[in-house]
Amino acid sequence: MKNGFELIDYIVFTGYALLILGVGLWMSRTKKGEQKNAEDYFLASKSLPWWAIGTSLIAANISAEQFIGMSGSGFAVGLAISSYEWMAAITLIIVGKYFLPIFIEKGIYTIPEFVEKRFSTNLKTILAVFWVGLYVFVNITSVLYLGALAMNTIMGVDMMWAIIGLSLFAAAYSIYGGLASIAWTDAIQVVFLLFGGLATTYLALNTVSDGQGLMEGLGIIYEKAPEKFSMILDESNPEYMNLPGIGVLLGGMWVANLYYWGFNQYIIQRALAAKSLKEAQKGILLAAFLKLLIPFIVVVPGIAAYVIVNDPEMLSRLGAEGLLNIPSDGAADKAYPWLIQFLPAGLKGLAFVALTAAIVSSLASMLNSTSTIFTMDIYKQYIDKNADDRKTVTVGRITSAVALLIGAIVAPLLGGINQAFQFIQEYTGVVSPGILAIFILGLFWKKTTNKAAIWGALLSIPIAMFFKVGPKGWASGGSFEGFFPSLPFLDQMGYTTLLTMGIIAAISWTQNKGADDEKGFAIQKKTFSTSTSFTISAFAVMIVLAFLYAFFW
Repeated sequence: MKNGFELIDYIVFTGYALLILGVGLWMSRTKKGEQKNAEDYFLASKSLPWWAIGTSLIAANISAEQFIGMSGSGFAVGLAISSYEWMAAITLIIVGKYFLPIFIEKGIYTIPEFVEKRFSTNLKTILAVFWVGLYVFVNITSVLYLGALAMNTIMGVDMMWAIIGLSLFAAAYSIYGGLASIAWTDAIQVVFLLFGGLATTYLALNTVSDGQGLMEGLGIIYEKAPEKFSMILDESNPEYMNLPGIGVLLGGMWVANLYYWGFNQYIIQRALAAKSLKEAQKGILLAAFLKLLIPFIVVVPGIAAYVIVNDPEMLSRLGAEGLLNIPSDGAADKAYPWLIQFLPAGLKGLAFVALTAAIVSSLASMLNSTSTIFTMDIYKQYIDKNADDRKTVTVGRITSAVALLIGAIVAPLLGGINQAFQFIQEYTGVVSPGILAIFILGLFWKKTTNKAAIWGALLSIPIAMFFKVGPKGWASGGSFEGFFPSLPFLDQMGYTTLLTMGIIAAISWTQNKGADDEKGFAIQKKTFSTSTSFTISAFAVMIVLAFLYAFFW
């Protein structure tokens, strides 16, 4: 096997790129003399069907963070990291049943706009500025860095040129076309993502079994690394601090998932663009079923790489090239790019297409949502309240371009991160508990006040840092052990959420003397009624998950 692309690989990749750009630009077109309005650009004219919503949710979610970062965690931790994916399937059902009906009923463009309707313009602005900063300096930059890392490992492309190439590819159709271009191309991207990812899984397991096939390889890695197949880690496991046993099922993992899938603009924006609530809910269910498959595409290859690297006989089959860019305990994120090197011609191009599709689709989604929040919640609120559709769409496009430029400049500074997926989860977890607390109480407790929500937003980060760092960390010259050095970050997220909710509830009760807030939502039981097919599908997802956890407990 050769460590590089052959002609067929370049043909496969070029064909993919032309297809995505062609479809994206086709969907960007407008009739002669017409101009896209804000709803066209930011919400795809609220016309997305269920299958476009479901595939677009997965395409926006699965990125280099999963292919590179989660495979790296599979190498280092094992199947337990799959809880982020499998618990997300249940979370999607919760979002579809209990959150979406309220969001769609209110007719919102953005999550900050919902905050304004429930609380105040001040709180909306605080959260809008926060989200723009988070998307630009964490999400966009991390996707660009991890994508460039993969291109550098697989093809030897210079990191900076890889970042520029990925940026231009995403910009080519997403900045001009808006959400419609992104959502429709996502349906194609997911096909490449799934089949290309499965090709890498097959190759990895076939290599382990010395050509005896996928199932034989799966049996071998289970036999040689049984510790990598424990979903619930005990305290003796070195990775317990990242995935704290039963606390994963009962604690902070719910905070991470509910925040991400329910109140994250670049995810929920697809559902807000649905033809109807029922169409959005069907799309949510499709995404939940696809979530069940993702660990077999991104985690199992990481475990297979671990087995190969630690078995001299298997490693020797790969020859001298097997020692190039080899993953290790300190460089786990090299696992997926390392495996792609050994795919045969054609399949290597397909696997690289899958990775590129994941990167570009997520990047396009983040750019569109960043521009949506900035344009609708900051620009139109404070800079030009009377901006017409032409100016609004133009500002959205300029915002996307600036966000991409900043991300490309900052991305190279992320070098040296090991297990990037865990790193991103941990530091996003400093801010997500406060936001989740505000939204949960704002949605379902009519007594929640604006003043209490603002105090919750402001105090949640110090509370999170109290658990994470604490005065001991500062006083000890930067050792940063905090009051709770042995408390896993997922548990920290759970406790931060509960404390923040307690603060919001106490201030709300004191302020209104137990009375309902004037902006509280009057929610009726029928708001959450769903179709029979939704209920049956939801139970099917939960039964599959119960089996998976019981089998791999």
